[in-house]
Amino acid sequence: MGHPFPIREIARQAGLSEATVDRVLNGRGGVRESTAQEVHRAIADLDRQRTQVRLVGRTFMVDIVMHAPQRFTSAVRGALEAELPSLHPAVLRSRFHFRETGPVRELVATLDRVARRGTQGVILKAPDVPEVTAAVGRLVAARIPVVTLVTDLPASARLAYVGIDDRAAGATAAYLMGQWLGERPGNVLTSLSSGSFRNEEEREMGFRSVMRARHPERSLIEIAEGQGLDAIQYDLVRAALERDPGIRAVYSIGGGNIATLRAFADLGRACDVFVAHDLDEDNTRLLREHRLSAVLHHDLRHDMREACHIVMRAHSALPPAGPTLPSAIQVVTPYNMPPRAAAG
Repeated sequence: MGHPFPIREIARQAGLSEATVDRVLNGRGGVRESTAQEVHRAIADLDRQRTQVRLVGRTFMVDIVMHAPQRFTSAVRGALEAELPSLHPAVLRSRFHFRETGPVRELVATLDRVARRGTQGVILKAPDVPEVTAAVGRLVAARIPVVTLVTDLPASARLAYVGIDDRAAGATAAYLMGQWLGERPGNVLTSLSSGSFRNEEEREMGFRSVMRARHPERSLIEIAEGQGLDAIQYDLVRAALERDPGIRAVYSIGGGNIATLRAFADLGRACDVFVAHDLDEDNTRLLREHRLSAVLHHDLRHDMREACHIVMRAHSALPPAGPTLPSAIQVVTPYNMPPRAAAG
């Protein structure tokens, strides 16, 4: 396949040996199909980054490791690549390790593999479990800075967390829910993708605390472990609706909102208020169609830029800065959507 990149650069991008890359590029065989796909992805990543980056300076390789639905990881990739030109004085190259599902041991194996290959930094979205905390410790022991993104691992050796104040976000969702439901009776469905993610736990606590204080008459019905995936989410929501005929609103903490709305529609039930998180592709379309009441959003490009700056500061490429502040929480309705989302 034609490309302008030296084998050494492709090997570094893919995290493979030069000999393996050479075998793939010259069709010599003896290489697993998954390995060949890694080489082709590395070339595609290099080509995308080459067209966007016109910087002269130090080069950093950063690995982005995420356990999240594809709609969110796609948004992260797009946000990072859009920010590359702003990352003076460095040139940043990125390797992506994304998974929607799978056991924690596979995520840990990815982190350990990154540590063995070497990198200038890791940007991580992962469940807050002891195995992941230990893997972060091994990365830091290897002098690799780790920045947690959108969900924190506070007991780990990570260098910093970048994202919103999730408890405040949950409290904001409860305030909106109470205002919009008003005096109408009804219960609220709260939906988490997994109880292992710290950000979702914090959002749920903030939401529950305000609802209990301001609207104690409303029952909160929780479902979890839908992984933000529509196929699983639909069954969980439908079962909850069948058990409780009083549910008439949703606070979606973990996604899968197309499936949630489909479950309401299939049972002929109205969803009077629906508050969700993040302007990913699905939520942007649902908000534009007025099927969501509001989306609690934060500027993912800002977060990716901040995470990269933290990695660069760890290597003394930028001057020191103060503590990382939480990202701003934006309440987005169909009438104040950011220009990029509104035009999408």
